[in-house]
Amino acid sequence: DFGRSSELAFVVEPSDDIAVQEQPLILYCQVEGIQPITITWRKNGVMIVDSENAFMLANGSLYVSRFQRLRGDGSSDEGEYDCMAQNHYGLVVSRKAKIQAATMSDFHIHPQNAVVEEGGVARFQCQIHGLPEPVILWHKNRMPVNTDNERYTLLPKGVLQITGLRAEDSGIFHCVATNIANVKFSREARLTVSGSHSTVYKDPMILVGPENLTLTVHQTAVLECIATGNPRPIVSWSRLDGRPIGVEGIQVLGTGNLMISDLTVQHSGIYVCAANKPGTRVRRTAQGSLVVQAPAEFVQHPQSISRPVGTTAIFTCVAQGEPPPQITWLRNGQILETSDHIKLKNNNSTLSIYGINQADEAIYQCLAENSAGSTQASARLTVLWADGLPSPPQGVRAETVSATTIQVSWEKPLQNTKEIIGYVLHIRKAADPVEMEYQEAVSKSTFQQLVTDLEPSTSYSFYIKAYTSRGASKASEVTVVSTLGEVPAMPSLFIKVINSTTVQATWEPSIKLGQHEGFKLYYRKVHLSQYTGPVLLASNVTAYNITHLDASVVYEVKLLAYNQHGDGNSTVRFVSLRETVERTVLNPPCDCMKDEQNNKTSTTGIIIGIHIGVTCIIFCILFLMFGYRGRLLMCKNVQEQLSTPQIPRSQRSATGIVLNGATRRDRDDRDLNGRQLDMNELERLFPASPSQEQQEKGITSAHSLSAPHDETQISTLPLDEFSIIEEQPDPLPKNSHSSSPAAPAPNHGPANEG
Repeated sequence: DFGRSSELAFVVEPSDDIAVQEQPLILYCQVEGIQPITITWRKNGVMIVDSENAFMLANGSLYVSRFQRLRGDGSSDEGEYDCMAQNHYGLVVSRKAKIQAATMSDFHIHPQNAVVEEGGVARFQCQIHGLPEPVILWHKNRMPVNTDNERYTLLPKGVLQITGLRAEDSGIFHCVATNIANVKFSREARLTVSGSHSTVYKDPMILVGPENLTLTVHQTAVLECIATGNPRPIVSWSRLDGRPIGVEGIQVLGTGNLMISDLTVQHSGIYVCAANKPGTRVRRTAQGSLVVQAPAEFVQHPQSISRPVGTTAIFTCVAQGEPPPQITWLRNGQILETSDHIKLKNNNSTLSIYGINQADEAIYQCLAENSAGSTQASARLTVLWADGLPSPPQGVRAETVSATTIQVSWEKPLQNTKEIIGYVLHIRKAADPVEMEYQEAVSKSTFQQLVTDLEPSTSYSFYIKAYTSRGASKASEVTVVSTLGEVPAMPSLFIKVINSTTVQATWEPSIKLGQHEGFKLYYRKVHLSQYTGPVLLASNVTAYNITHLDASVVYEVKLLAYNQHGDGNSTVRFVSLRETVERTVLNPPCDCMKDEQNNKTSTTGIIIGIHIGVTCIIFCILFLMFGYRGRLLMCKNVQEQLSTPQIPRSQRSATGIVLNGATRRDRDDRDLNGRQLDMNELERLFPASPSQEQQEKGITSAHSLSAPHDETQISTLPLDEFSIIEEQPDPLPKNSHSSSPAAPAPNHGPANEG
């Protein structure tokens, strides 16, 4: 009883049927509801008029006396039939019943002669189309085949399988097809069983695999699979998606045919037949798809409802099926046309009627239909209307206040105003659908409302309803008005000093400013009242340089965006160039662009200079290390060669040997002391010194500087790179070829350099 309207609903609806030629046909239709009820019939959408051939019975059923698939005038009794029931509450239409004529074609596949060795498998097939589906039986030697024999398997689609053939299976076979339209016989075929059972090995082979099937729920599916081989292969079944086939309603026919009874949508899938050689992994496979359709059925029926005038009525109708059904809505038997206040959503599952009035009162039907069948459900909308409700509010006016605000005013209704408890203002964008409407409640003593938070340059529609405790009045007249355009927002302004006479004004990209046409820039000295400008700038400009400024004063810079609605608010900044001038005096400005280019071009030079400097430092360190080592060895050899005793430290410290490190300034300072060692002293200290030519070449032998037992070889610098300098004014004792301290040397003037 779900989904039935108590005022009018179907108890029995016409169903699909197959009619026999020249035989009578009855289509049933039974309705309940508030009388009087009128029932009529349609075929293919056209009203059926009572005649000798087709007329309506007293119980509302349709009677066709002699069904004709094709009449002499070209008409046919085949088609889609539905019945309509109507009373003063509305009209409903039944589901469509598909009526077809019973037929049977000729056989288009006949059994074929076969010669099979003993122990093998024989298969015969015949195929014929008809309505309803013909039942096919097999005869052997003109007698029905014994179906009790386990080796004989009859499949519903007209297939005969014989396994484990024996000599007695030889004979003549044919099939007989029967339905309510006719009985037909196929041609005959001879089966010959030859020889004895072979013991030669044969790989498994599938003779016939499953075919693709499309069936309806609750029917039976038979998937054929017949295999041969020696030894006899084992046939198994599986699903390609890995899901288990299950055991409920599953049966194996013969040696490997799969039968699934009472089909459900979950049985849909691809089935794989495998022929396996016993004891091995040798196998052959074949596959076929099974599609199970389900006729449309309702998960949720629409429910009859009652709603006051001006409110919203919603009907919900949810159906399922395979393939998914299409949903159609009818209003009093006619296809429902959508409009501004009638909307369908969620794939037509939801019907919404906004701002209902008495004209919307009717019976609404939901029709769900797919290729497997159709169904319908109905519900009634009752529009509540109380006597004595207020008349619509009068004189509704709307005035634009700003870009986001509109003021709506009205006058009280002309009739039945005593029970008014308030008003409701209905608001929506004029371009939006009705379901986007929203409301604002207003007290009964208020006749105007300021509507805020609207969008600029947008049209809005308004209407008013007066409410009482018993319901609402009808809607007032609708008024439409647009908000003003909006001026752009304030731009973000930044000032950058370029030099002593120029500043740069920059601001945010225009996308943040809304709709605008451009910018206006003003500037002035702060002690003046007159601005320079406006400087008009395009909307895509984000910077401007102000030049020829006086560095001694402070400037005010002002920026605003404008559009066709006017100027936006301005942003003001103050800037002084005095600090820039002072910095310029202390630090003359550089040519930044030139410096930048020089920096770019000198980068390589800097890198090369760094490498050269590092290399020089390394060489200097090595030079000093080896020179210091040579000086130590040289002093050691000298001491070993001297026959005189060592000079006391107090006296020896007065002179020193400087290796490649004495500058001319040092030597000059020492010359002021007026004393240096002469060449005789040098020869005395270095008795084995090299010749002058060798000194000029800077090459000497290590053995001339080292003791005979010293095996270390060194390289020494030429004598012109040595200076033996007196570091203290105390005289050095001069000792030539004796062990006594050397006597003081006379002052010979400038130091001699070897």
